[in-house]
Amino acid sequence: MVRLILLLNDCSLNIFILFYFSFGSASTSPKVRQQVLLELSYVNSNLQILKEELEGLNISVEVYQNMEESFSIPLIPLGLKETKDVDFAGPLKDFILEHYSEDGTEYENEIADLMDLRQACRTPSRDESGVEMLMSYYVQLGFVDNRFFSPTRNPGILYTWYDSFTGVPVCQKNLLLEKASILFNIGALYTQIGTKCNRQTGAGLQKAISAFQKAAGVLNYLKETFTHTPSYDMSPAMLSVLVKMMLAQAQECIFEQICLPGIRNEFFTLIKMAQEVAKVGEMYMLVDTAMSQAPVKENIPYSWSKLAEVKSDHFRALAHYFVATMLNDHQIHQTDDEDQQEKAFCQLYDHMPEGMTPLAVLRDRSQRKQLGRLHLHKALLYHKEALRVCSLCTKLRNIEILQEILSVAHKRTLLKYTQQEQKDDFFSLVPAPNILSHTNHKLELIPPLFSNVKVRDFFERLGPPAVFSAKQRWSPPRAIRFNCEDGLLGFTLKGGSPVQIDCIDPASPAALAGLKE
Repeated sequence: MVRLILLLNDCSLNIFILFYFSFGSASTSPKVRQQVLLELSYVNSNLQILKEELEGLNISVEVYQNMEESFSIPLIPLGLKETKDVDFAGPLKDFILEHYSEDGTEYENEIADLMDLRQACRTPSRDESGVEMLMSYYVQLGFVDNRFFSPTRNPGILYTWYDSFTGVPVCQKNLLLEKASILFNIGALYTQIGTKCNRQTGAGLQKAISAFQKAAGVLNYLKETFTHTPSYDMSPAMLSVLVKMMLAQAQECIFEQICLPGIRNEFFTLIKMAQEVAKVGEMYMLVDTAMSQAPVKENIPYSWSKLAEVKSDHFRALAHYFVATMLNDHQIHQTDDEDQQEKAFCQLYDHMPEGMTPLAVLRDRSQRKQLGRLHLHKALLYHKEALRVCSLCTKLRNIEILQEILSVAHKRTLLKYTQQEQKDDFFSLVPAPNILSHTNHKLELIPPLFSNVKVRDFFERLGPPAVFSAKQRWSPPRAIRFNCEDGLLGFTLKGGSPVQIDCIDPASPAALAGLKE
C-alpha cells in the first residue's frame, strides 16, 4: 500500500511529501509489486506537476521585477529562507543564573529586544534598511554567541529554518544554523533589491550592479565561513552556482548600462559591443553548465536553468549580430586608423576561417560580406535555440516580455540575413569563428561590511564581553572583609572596570581572609 501525505505550511506555502510503504507478507507477490509500481508511476507524474506548481509559488522571477521597465529581460531573485519562532527567554535566564550568578528576570527587557529583532528579521523591507536590520541581528548574534554559548555548555535553543528551494525544514540546537541562515537572507535580499531596480536609467543600473556584486560577496562569504551547513540551499555546491549566477546578472546589467545611451554604428563601437555581450553569454553558459551538474540539478528550479540557457544563447547571438553589422556596414580606409582597426579585428577571434586574413577581410568587400553572412547565420542558430529552449518551460513561456525580446532579436537578424546576397562558394560551408569575450568592467565580490553597522550589545549590563563571556568560568560573587593595617592593602589592582586583583601578599589580612587573585 502506498499513502501520499501532503502537508501545506500556511506561511511558506512549502509542500512536504512523505511516502509510507506497507507491503506485509503480500510484498513477495509479483502482481502486488506490479500494482505498486503502477501507482508509483502515477504518483511520480503528479509530483512533477506539483513540483512546477510549487516552484511557481515559492520562486518567482516576475514578482520582484521593476514594473516601470518597458523592455528588459527578467532577472532572477532569491527567495528568503523562512523560520519558526524561537524562545530565548527560558534558556538565557537559566544561563545567566547558572553562569553569571545573576537573576535572569533582571534581563527580561534585553531578551525581549533580542526576540523582537529576530521577529522583525523574518519580514524585512526590500531595501537597504532591511539589509541593515539583518546585518544588525547577525552582529548581535556574535554578542549572544560570546555571552551564552560555551564549548562545554549549550543553552539548548532549537532553531528551525526551511530550505529556500525544497521547503525541507532543518532543526538544530546550534547557533551556526541561525547565523548562516541570516547570511543567506542578506544575500537573497540584495538579489531582490537588484531585480527591483529601474534598468531604464543609469542610476538604476548602477544600483543593480552593486546589489548583485554584494549578493555574490555575501553568498561567497557564507560558503567560505560556514562549510558544513545542513541545509541544501547553503551547501558549497549550491552557493557556488548562486555566486556565478549573481555575477552573470551583474555583467548583464553592465552591458545594459553601456547600451543605455544607444549603440553607434561605428567600427570600434561595434567590436567593443560584440566582445562585451559575448562576455555576458559566456558567463551565463558557465552558469547553465554548473546548474546541470549533480547534485545541484536535482533542486535548482527548472525555470532558472532554462533561463540561464536562454540568456547564454541570446547574448551570444547578439555578439555575432554586432560583428556582422560591423563587417557589412564598414570598410577599412587606407588611413592612420588602418593599424588600429586591424589590431582590434585580430583581437576579436582566436582564429580566422581558412583562407582569410584579418587585413584581407577588412580590405576586400566580398570577403567582408561573406564573413558577415556567416556571423548572421550563426546568430540565427543561437536565436532559434533560445526560442526553442524558452518554449520548453511553461513559466518562461508565460513571461511576455521575454518572448517579445527574443522574437524581436530573431526577426531583426533574419531580416539582415535575407538582405544579403547568397553565393555558393567555399566560404559558405565554413562556420563563423567564435568571438572572444572581453570586458573593460571588472566585476568583484563585495563582502559584507559588518564593521559599518553600529550595534549595541543588548546584554552590556552583564559586563565587558572580553571578561564576562561564556568561555570564562567565574565563581559566585562573595564578600570578603578584613582590616587594613598601617594603610597597606597587601595587594594591587590593575585594569579598568572590572578591576583585577594582583600580587597578593600571602601574609596580608586580605589573603588570610580568603582573597585570591
